[in-house]
Amino acid sequence: MKNDFTITGKVFYFRLTKLFNDFFENEKTAGIVLFVVTIISLLLANSKWDTEYLSIWSYSLGSHTVAQWINDGLMAIFFLLIGLELEREVYVGELSNLKRASLPFFGALGGMVTPALIYFIFNFGESTLSGSGIPTATDIAFAVALLSLLGSKVPASLKVFLVALAIVDDLAAIVIISIFYTSTLYYTNLFIALGVFFVLLLLNRLKVKSLIIYLLGGIIMWYFMLNSGVHATIAGVLLAFAIPFGDGSENSLSYKLQHFLHKPVAFIVLPLFAIANAGFSIEGNLMESLMQPYSLGIIFGLFIGKPLGIWLFSLLGVKLKLCTLPADLKWSNIVGVGFLGGIGFTMSIFITLLAFNEGNVINGSKIAILLASILSGAIGYLILNFVLLKQVQEIAVTEKETNN
Repeated sequence: MKNDFTITGKVFYFRLTKLFNDFFENEKTAGIVLFVVTIISLLLANSKWDTEYLSIWSYSLGSHTVAQWINDGLMAIFFLLIGLELEREVYVGELSNLKRASLPFFGALGGMVTPALIYFIFNFGESTLSGSGIPTATDIAFAVALLSLLGSKVPASLKVFLVALAIVDDLAAIVIISIFYTSTLYYTNLFIALGVFFVLLLLNRLKVKSLIIYLLGGIIMWYFMLNSGVHATIAGVLLAFAIPFGDGSENSLSYKLQHFLHKPVAFIVLPLFAIANAGFSIEGNLMESLMQPYSLGIIFGLFIGKPLGIWLFSLLGVKLKLCTLPADLKWSNIVGVGFLGGIGFTMSIFITLLAFNEGNVINGSKIAILLASILSGAIGYLILNFVLLKQVQEIAVTEKETNN
């Protein structure tokens, strides 16, 4: 697919692969679905059926509750998809070219460091300091859904920047989870899980192309990772890099699996995660909850830290000539996308569940995440709508003057 944007008499072409477009469209629809199920879950959790509704997710199925199976099991499939997308971006996508990859990398770096620093300042010396990773996350589904509402005004380069930034952000979240949210390690289980991973890598090198073998190995690796102390979702990412990528064509195992997983993840895994974790009771003194250090750290981290960090570090990278700003983008575009990056929701809630054990702190954090995500999304949409509309008008004037 080719999108043309004429700026000051020049035409810039951006080739978006079919898989990228499928991904973008699915994430757009997934964002809308997530929004709807989140509202429904919140309404049910604060209705007269709240006890019955919340008890569904705490119901025990074997060694785990329903919510834990979703968070530890189904979310591993989500991370498998993220790993496959990251692998594709590294080999043949935006992250395969150092110059192109550098801008979203700098943006993602600023979008992690700045919010974490803000949270750290608010919570220094507090028991809630462990939540520093919460405002570093971006919810790609919600962010892409909001960007897509702006329609054809959105340049392809801006879509690519947001998606690449969110993918790098997800990779960083995986690293944060594996390093900072692992309390006790059971080395035997961990070594078995890593052993399975290396066996899968060996099969890859031997050009074994049976997907079922890799998936069975992935399930075994997930089981031992689950019982190792490292979060089980990491197994999904490792499995992604063990599955043969080949030439990246439609016949490759990686492509087939990634294409297959898009819809189940978008319309089953993420909505179930949202329903299970977004349903919480809003009770007590709401203002008092929002004034807690952890709530302030989350709100200011996502709403201020994210856009500030993404814009500032991107600007720094360009000024140092380590990356370039696409010719059809302005810094105001990056500011708008920076606010969309402040939509933390899914990943922020996920890290919250790892960071805290106290029910009131978890609920207070979820409220702060929800508020900050709504504010960030609304401001980001308004900024981009204004800026992109102005850019379209400028292009129309330039073309008219050129034709005359």
